[in-house]
Amino acid sequence: MTVRHHCARALRGLARRTSTWVALAAVMAPTIAATQGTATTEALRLASPDGRNEVTVLVREGGLYYAVSRKGRPIVTPSRLGFTFRGAPPLKDGLRITGSSNAAHDETWSQPWGEVARVRDHHNELKVSVEETQPPGRRFVVAFRAFNDGVGFRYELPAQDALRDFTIMEELTEFAMADDARAWWIPSFRFNRYEYLYRASPVSTLDTVHTPLTMETKDGTHVVIHEANLVDYASMNLRANKEQDRTLHAVLAPMADGSAVTARTPFHTPWRTIQLADRAADLVPSVLGLNLNPPNVITNTSYITPMKYNGIWWGMHLGTWSWESGAKHGATTANTKRYIDFAAANALGGTLVEGWNIGWDGNWIENGDKFSFTQPYPDYDLQGVAAYAKSKRVALIGHNETGMGVANYERQLDSAFALYQSLGITAVKTGYVGDKTRAGDAHHSQLMVRHFRKVVETAAKYGITIDAHEPIKDTGERRTYPNMMTREGARGQEYNAWGGEGGNPPEHETILFFTRLLSGPMDYTPGIFDIFLTSAGKPRTPEQPRPRTTLAKQLALYVVLYSPLQMAADLPENYEGKAPFQFIRDVAVDWDTTRVLTGKIGDYVVVARKAKGKDEWFVGGITDEEGRTFDLPLNFLGAGKRYVAEVYADGPGAHWRDNPLPVAIARRPVSATTTLRMVLAPGGGQAIRIRAQR
Repeated sequence: MTVRHHCARALRGLARRTSTWVALAAVMAPTIAATQGTATTEALRLASPDGRNEVTVLVREGGLYYAVSRKGRPIVTPSRLGFTFRGAPPLKDGLRITGSSNAAHDETWSQPWGEVARVRDHHNELKVSVEETQPPGRRFVVAFRAFNDGVGFRYELPAQDALRDFTIMEELTEFAMADDARAWWIPSFRFNRYEYLYRASPVSTLDTVHTPLTMETKDGTHVVIHEANLVDYASMNLRANKEQDRTLHAVLAPMADGSAVTARTPFHTPWRTIQLADRAADLVPSVLGLNLNPPNVITNTSYITPMKYNGIWWGMHLGTWSWESGAKHGATTANTKRYIDFAAANALGGTLVEGWNIGWDGNWIENGDKFSFTQPYPDYDLQGVAAYAKSKRVALIGHNETGMGVANYERQLDSAFALYQSLGITAVKTGYVGDKTRAGDAHHSQLMVRHFRKVVETAAKYGITIDAHEPIKDTGERRTYPNMMTREGARGQEYNAWGGEGGNPPEHETILFFTRLLSGPMDYTPGIFDIFLTSAGKPRTPEQPRPRTTLAKQLALYVVLYSPLQMAADLPENYEGKAPFQFIRDVAVDWDTTRVLTGKIGDYVVVARKAKGKDEWFVGGITDEEGRTFDLPLNFLGAGKRYVAEVYADGPGAHWRDNPLPVAIARRPVSATTTLRMVLAPGGGQAIRIRAQR
């Protein structure tokens, strides 16, 4: 069924529901006149299906503006739209609205994997046609979609004589916040990677920050600005004015020559998204960006398998091994087989191997053009290891660090992926350490966006899934290419190995849940059991703070921080004989349903997820530096059924600062009428498996 036919059917359904149609017609009345082909100076309005979110579009003094409100309260006040170009006048003044059109859409689609199995795409759409009143008379369209959970809009530039080939220097999109909301943010210095601790401050104090940007207004409304379907365009950052006002400006990551985007018409930008919720807990699961991406284009998804995995990785960060060849080389045949054996014996689906290939010797960050992605070091038998993994029914996960030598990587993509396919390797972790390409293009520039898409598309051709580290941010493309499974894109677990600041603070993951994780899955690499070692592999001294976590919190992270690929990141010997490891063996990685039971950004979060295709739930709760107690109604369980809860809680005296290891394991019968008490130690967590009794 075409979208046009689907929308027509949806509108006929709305017409049958008289009250709904009257409400829809009321908010779109000015648009109906515009659709008849007459220019309009009236404000055009679009409401979400539930009527709570509303977009207003208008021309003011020749400029095109939009505004967003929720339940009648302004969220984004009138904000300018437009562009500046190289060698051409800006597209921002002397504009008029020449027409508009409307559509309504309601469908439910299925994901091959995800936080939820089924996603409803229910929105109303307004397309506004705009033209310059003076030569060169360029035309464009701004498409708005209003959902119950937020708003998306994008520019569409049709083919026209007045605008063919063009170079965008600046996108003039603004987000003029009505409230000096509290924002949780990470800086975007030089348009680089995302590995920073989050800070919180009023919007008016921000400089240049990454998205997603999560904000809480004074009335408690939560607002998240991000983007969706980022393809062949530069990544968007946000910058506030120096005059301490509340207007955020789109800032595009630059190419080496200072330009942002080079393209030709017809062309459309990514969607700019504004997610809206009354409570922090209502932000998750976030599906707004998924609904603004095209449907899945991969016919055969059988190779796309959510799983837990281990790997030769943590030992490098501890200093036990190295990526480089020599006496400490970690990626040896014998070591890899040991990891595969451990994975096979403990219900782990895969084994990652870093440092197996030629190119790591010397300063590999500066010599990214020297990596080979097909030639192993002499002490690593690639074919033999792949055959051994297959015999053990363990997926061998390849690793391709580029050091930002992206041209070198692209030259080898087909040959490398063809080799992996021939060996039965269906998953690859990529890496992009470095802030710029060799030519000076920003890490999130149009060139790099094109590169990341090329890698995902090539991987799909060879039946390979991708776990990207130092990535471009997630903008929902996993709907179109579900082989793009997970990525890093934030300050992860490795910072807990290096010491220094003492690793990630207790609040870190409670912020990630409501910020970075709103864009998509994150490979945080949880599950560290020995949290006493330094990056030199030696016991920490009083001058070297321990990682600020408890062991029970490490278990809870498997439920809280979503990823379809979850790593048991510690060394195998640190799991052997440890009873809490049973939770890692048991926890699911693919879900039918996700429910946030309670949460406050930077303080705590408790989330429940139902394993796909099973009557089995997992609950994870984490807190910041304060201990907390929650009483959790289990009314999400099946009514009238009996369940058993297996609880992995912080043990007596547990504390992130000086006693992180105690874990109390208990079993108890529960049902939908049970209220379960969850007690979290300072910096701690709790993980629960709830399964139906036979």
